Amino acid sequence: MWTSYTFLLAYLCVVCFGNTHKCDDVRKVFQLRQIGPNQLLPLSPRPGLDLQVCRSKSQSCCTKKMEERYQIAARRDIENLLQTSSSSLKFLISRNVAAFQGSFEFLRKQAENHTNVLLQEYYGNMADQTEGPVRELFTDISLFLLGSEVHVEDFVQRFFDALFPIVYNRFINPGLSELSAGYAECVRSSSREVRPFGGAPGLLADQIARSGVSGKVLLQALHLGIEVINTTDHLLLSRECRKALLKMHYCPHCQGLTQSKPCMGYCLNVMRGCLASMAEIDHHWREFVQSLEDLSAQMHGPHDLEQVLLGIHKMLHDAVGHAQRNGPHISAQVHKLCGPPSRKALQTTSIQHSSKESTHLKTPAKVSGDSLALKRRDFLNSLRLYRTYYGGLADQLCVSELASADGLSCWNGTDIVKSYTLRVVGSGIKAQAANPEVKVKGADPVIHQIIDKLKHINQLLQGKSIPKLGTLDQIETGSGDAEGHYSGDCDDEDGCGGSGSGEIKNIQKVYK
Repeated sequence: MWTSYTFLLAYLCVVCFGNTHKCDDVRKVFQLRQIGPNQLLPLSPRPGLDLQVCRSKSQSCCTKKMEERYQIAARRDIENLLQTSSSSLKFLISRNVAAFQGSFEFLRKQAENHTNVLLQEYYGNMADQTEGPVRELFTDISLFLLGSEVHVEDFVQRFFDALFPIVYNRFINPGLSELSAGYAECVRSSSREVRPFGGAPGLLADQIARSGVSGKVLLQALHLGIEVINTTDHLLLSRECRKALLKMHYCPHCQGLTQSKPCMGYCLNVMRGCLASMAEIDHHWREFVQSLEDLSAQMHGPHDLEQVLLGIHKMLHDAVGHAQRNGPHISAQVHKLCGPPSRKALQTTSIQHSSKESTHLKTPAKVSGDSLALKRRDFLNSLRLYRTYYGGLADQLCVSELASADGLSCWNGTDIVKSYTLRVVGSGIKAQAANPEVKVKGADPVIHQIIDKLKHINQLLQGKSIPKLGTLDQIETGSGDAEGHYSGDCDDEDGCGGSGSGEIKNIQKVYK
């Protein structure tokens, strides 16, 4: 009698749980995915009354400690998926940030070389004296392009101030010896009043500012793009989301169903709930991509950094020619301000006059492979493919990675079924009110901040935050709600918090 009862009990356990050896499959997967130590696994199915999320009417291959490890694994799996899905986008932007910065530096060196070659070819020994000011000019241009808070008007005028005594001594009032240090300093100081180079300093400053700020805003925007990706790659998931992910990914294991996949509708509800805040980025990310395209389309003529930098040597040639043509008038003004020329003791000096004043200089031919415009075009063509990235991320993860294919049996959060029968909600925060799988309290504060940054950079890209007239002052960025009031579905237990002040690096106003 007792033997028959024991056999019946064992038979019922097999019927209610399935094959008792299914725990062996659970053990194998637990080890393969390095979820935790083997000691956590039971030797055979057990009631599982202590489980918090993965409860079922049948016996379980899970313990409470296993459930805790499964929740960590589910969160890790999603983080890995997010990082994998964004890796190509992140690489695209990072690679082009480096490419654009490299192109800026290459152009700067090329333009500096053209300028020195011009001075050597057309003005002889004067090139030895102008080498320092030329180097300083292009160093300042480089600092400006890299984001330093330097004023373009100031460093361009400083260059022409340093150039004036050299041009004065060589072409306007030449002598057998160099100007004395004191007299040369007086000539330099008079430059802004005498204006020997006409409108060249102002024109060059304007062109560098226009084209440089366009390039700087472009780079700043790309750096922000990387920040957006890094932020969403490491988004802190709410407690409700973590439970839902555990239930979707690993609760089937507790029933020995290690090969099951969630139903498509079930997966969409869970992922749209977990990534609801991320979907709010969609509109602003689309605008970001479009604004980059619009800015690039405007970067021509005086807004084309390549054209401006490679045209500096021609503008300098024209400026010196202007001084030569107006030599008598300039000399009279300097004499009035500084007195007659004071020179050093007589020494052998080679005075050369430009015999090529009227020669027409052409901007060096561009190498198509190195063209900034071509690089921007190729980059934006690739970036355009990612314009819907945030809006479709949850769906993409379910379709390509997580959910069961149509027509196959699938996991609905409780059992294996033919199809998911609950309502499937849309994307975004508002749609989650009816989500049957994940309770979403509100927008994530970190996502709120990153959206504020995207809004601001979009305004910069569109020129809305740059005044039409003004000096090279700083523009401060906003950081969202000044009171710091954010709604969110993270709490202290979740460990969620802000990601900083939300500042974007300053850029400088330009003439527009």
